[in-house]
Amino acid sequence: MVKRTIERLEEVVIKFAGDSGDGMQLTGGQFTNTAALIGNDLGTFPDFPAEIRAPQGTLAGVSGFQLNFGSKEIYTPGDQCDVLVAMNAAALKVNLNFLRKGGTIIVNTAGFDAKNLKLAGYADNPLDNGTLEGYNVIRIDITKLTREATADITELGMKEKDRCKNMFVLGFLYWMFDRPMDHTLQMLQTKFAKNPAVLEANVRALKAGYHYGDTTETFTTRYKVDKAPMAPGEYRNIMGNQALALGLVAAAQKSGLKLFLGSYPITPASDILHELARYKNFGIITFQAEDEIAGICSAIGASFGGNIGVTTTSGPGMALKTEAIGLAVMLEIPLVICNIQRGGPSTGLPTKTEQADLLQALYGRNGECPLPVLAACSPADCFSAVYEAVRIAIHHMTPVIFLSDGYLANGSEPWRFPTAEQLPDIPVRFAEPASDHSVFKPYLRDERLVRPWARPGTKGLEHRIGGLEKEDFTGNISYEPENHEHMVKVREEKVERIADFIPLQTVEGPERGEALVLGWGGTYGAIKAAVTQLQQEGYRIAQAHLRYLKPFPRNLGTLLLSYDKVIVPEINNGQLVKVIRDKFLVPAVGINKIQGVPFTKMELVQRIKEQLG
Repeated sequence: MVKRTIERLEEVVIKFAGDSGDGMQLTGGQFTNTAALIGNDLGTFPDFPAEIRAPQGTLAGVSGFQLNFGSKEIYTPGDQCDVLVAMNAAALKVNLNFLRKGGTIIVNTAGFDAKNLKLAGYADNPLDNGTLEGYNVIRIDITKLTREATADITELGMKEKDRCKNMFVLGFLYWMFDRPMDHTLQMLQTKFAKNPAVLEANVRALKAGYHYGDTTETFTTRYKVDKAPMAPGEYRNIMGNQALALGLVAAAQKSGLKLFLGSYPITPASDILHELARYKNFGIITFQAEDEIAGICSAIGASFGGNIGVTTTSGPGMALKTEAIGLAVMLEIPLVICNIQRGGPSTGLPTKTEQADLLQALYGRNGECPLPVLAACSPADCFSAVYEAVRIAIHHMTPVIFLSDGYLANGSEPWRFPTAEQLPDIPVRFAEPASDHSVFKPYLRDERLVRPWARPGTKGLEHRIGGLEKEDFTGNISYEPENHEHMVKVREEKVERIADFIPLQTVEGPERGEALVLGWGGTYGAIKAAVTQLQQEGYRIAQAHLRYLKPFPRNLGTLLLSYDKVIVPEINNGQLVKVIRDKFLVPAVGINKIQGVPFTKMELVQRIKEQLG
């Protein structure tokens, strides 16, 4: 009897990699859900190929899923992997540089035959030529063992059986890291309830992988990662696009309004449409339009009709929606435009992440066309941030741009979801006819410079709409020069006054010091991890992360002047840093990365140190 030992680890990073048809996203997602149920904190980074179906075995077709889970607070998906699962030679070649020296590689030896080696560009087999010296290599013929486990399921052909090999890998890793199979078994029962043969094959493969680790005497060590200390409450694992959809549903329920989504499918925003379509029982209406322009125009119509109008897209779609956004600004109606950013320009890198649409969100329209801009900082934060976008849109009668990105949209983390009572109110007030039967003035403003929201069909509230310039108060068409300048300045001032109704900017760290690391969007986790390490090394450094990008919080300028340096990391060529320099005349410096992948902790630590000198 082989003696087994249990080694406790504080944090583990696993990367699942294989062909886009190998089910690596499903495998990583199931391991993630199990880790979340156990109580680990975690961060994930799915990495999809851009091609819809690249040739099998090629470098372009490699799909990856990185997961960092631990018994401590996790801020990022991890810098380097501790464990790499490589289902074929191409997966190894693409990801070997991301594995720490001494790490573990689990290889499917069937994916290293002559054909796969040639497709991956290997002259000889890296399993045998010393390439993997210094790594702990676990060789398993996963394909063969999966076929053996499913051999007597005669209803399935060999291709269908081979699709189960990801479950074999998952079962083996469940054994290796002392994880239960229960959650995945339940998922399989639900997913394949109408296909008993496929269900049986996947269950057998999962259990075969688990028992392979348990019965093979080669493996003498298992690893255990304990629960992370988390605030008490109910948690679920959530992806950014899921959180965004739920935030919109919650805002509709809290406001008492119907929500209409007019959208055209585009990566990486499409999942929001799919997710919201599941909530028809909450009065959510989803419309897959024929193009981007139709999507936003239908949402504008919904908002004009007294509903919450929403449209979702990515950078290329934002370009197409530009004229309609200007119409919504001229109409001054509540509308939420969700831009899930990706690499650009043009089609660019459709499955890779980037933060390069900030200047487009702030300035990318014809004429003087101001509107609020908000950004989420983590997958779970997409819920709160988009809820706030809806609140501002309704409270201030304005379109709002909400920014997320591919990293947040497809990444996941544990989320302690709130109760309805914990969510801020979203009061709604529609215009009513005047008691003295006076003529309705659609652009008569209150102290916030907000005009009334008049539902069409309400007797006594008839008024003109459209994109032509409005006369102040009456809303009639006006070409008067002084009126146009006045309305331009009023629309800008209305947006700037929103700063009186949002929280002041906070910092994490000392209120004065050597540097303030200022970020926005999906860079939060990497900045947090880097700043925490630098603080532990004795640097007097702080972090501030912006949710509100227009208008900025009222105290931001004062905060920036409290530090010797302002450093702005961004996944673009330097956009927020330009705005900060222009707005506050602060000599901020940028740290930029434009590679379609997020910052790692250690590269930020190094580059911040370079700036500090």
